[in-house]
Amino acid sequence: MLVRSPIRVAGRGLAPMRWWCQRIHSTAAVLHSAQKGLVTPRRGPTEIAPWRIQSSARGADLLRVYADLSKGKLTAFVVLTAMAGYAVAPGAAQVGPLLWTAAGTALCAGSANAFNQWIEVPYDAQMSRTRNRPLARHAVAPGHALGFGVGAGAVGVGALWVFVNPLAACLGAANIALYAGVYTALKRRTIANTWAGALVGAIPPVLGWAAATGGVGAGGWVMGGILFAWQFPHFNSLAHTLRADYSKAGYRMMSVTRPRLNARVSLRYALLMFPLTAALPLLGICDAWLLLDSSVVNGFMAYCAYEFWRRPDAKRSRRLFFSSLVHLPVLLILIMVHKHIQERRNIK
Repeated sequence: MLVRSPIRVAGRGLAPMRWWCQRIHSTAAVLHSAQKGLVTPRRGPTEIAPWRIQSSARGADLLRVYADLSKGKLTAFVVLTAMAGYAVAPGAAQVGPLLWTAAGTALCAGSANAFNQWIEVPYDAQMSRTRNRPLARHAVAPGHALGFGVGAGAVGVGALWVFVNPLAACLGAANIALYAGVYTALKRRTIANTWAGALVGAIPPVLGWAAATGGVGAGGWVMGGILFAWQFPHFNSLAHTLRADYSKAGYRMMSVTRPRLNARVSLRYALLMFPLTAALPLLGICDAWLLLDSSVVNGFMAYCAYEFWRRPDAKRSRRLFFSSLVHLPVLLILIMVHKHIQERRNIK
């Protein structure tokens, strides 16, 4: 029988904002167990189940395993950022292309995540955070996981090509190649993997923009830049708390090899959010009031990044991580609201 992990079950089928709340709650349970950078098991409803070898899943259980193989929470996040790029792009949204963009992006993200787990299974088995992934606990055969990755990627890229446009399809394919081929390969070689991973995270909003307009204008690059910069305070703060796990598996993360640089880079890119957000009103995409309320949101995350840089400990890394979880959805909502206000003003 497949042992269901409450962490994996949580979040399926939830609406986007409820999904964000669940992610914050479940992450808190894991991170609050981190003391001096060490992650220890925790009792209660969010406890990570002990690792065990399991027989191959079948039927409905197999569907759940493949959902875990695609990293459902991460895939949902990728789709949300792609939809934000689509919504901010100029022009009226069309339901058909919007739905195909969401479906194609989800399949491409699921494919990239499956390839990542297929490649990293020996290292996932060594880490407390990842040892219960499907391949690490033998819930699915490696060949099935590889086939899933190939199939999901082919269908996702094909759907984007046929039902959206070739540029969106190329960006979807590039995301698979960068995540599975570049980022995954660099994780055990150089700290540059974090920049490669941030580039992967920057592509979905650009893909959404391209799906809506057929091209990538200055606004699309700015949206990608916002997601690129956000990755560093978000991931670096998490990596600081989990650095013992990363070190155990041999990953070359900044938090492991250069912890002071890890904190400094977090602050640097948190500050970069200010000019990137300000570029949207300058390009005429949003109204000028975005400068005011976005500064509050960006300022809070920048303050948390400054505190983390000043004293990089577990408490401040958790605070920065949680601030990043709140920061991104709020900022994207503000951008979409001010874009709508600007469009109404232009019509008048």
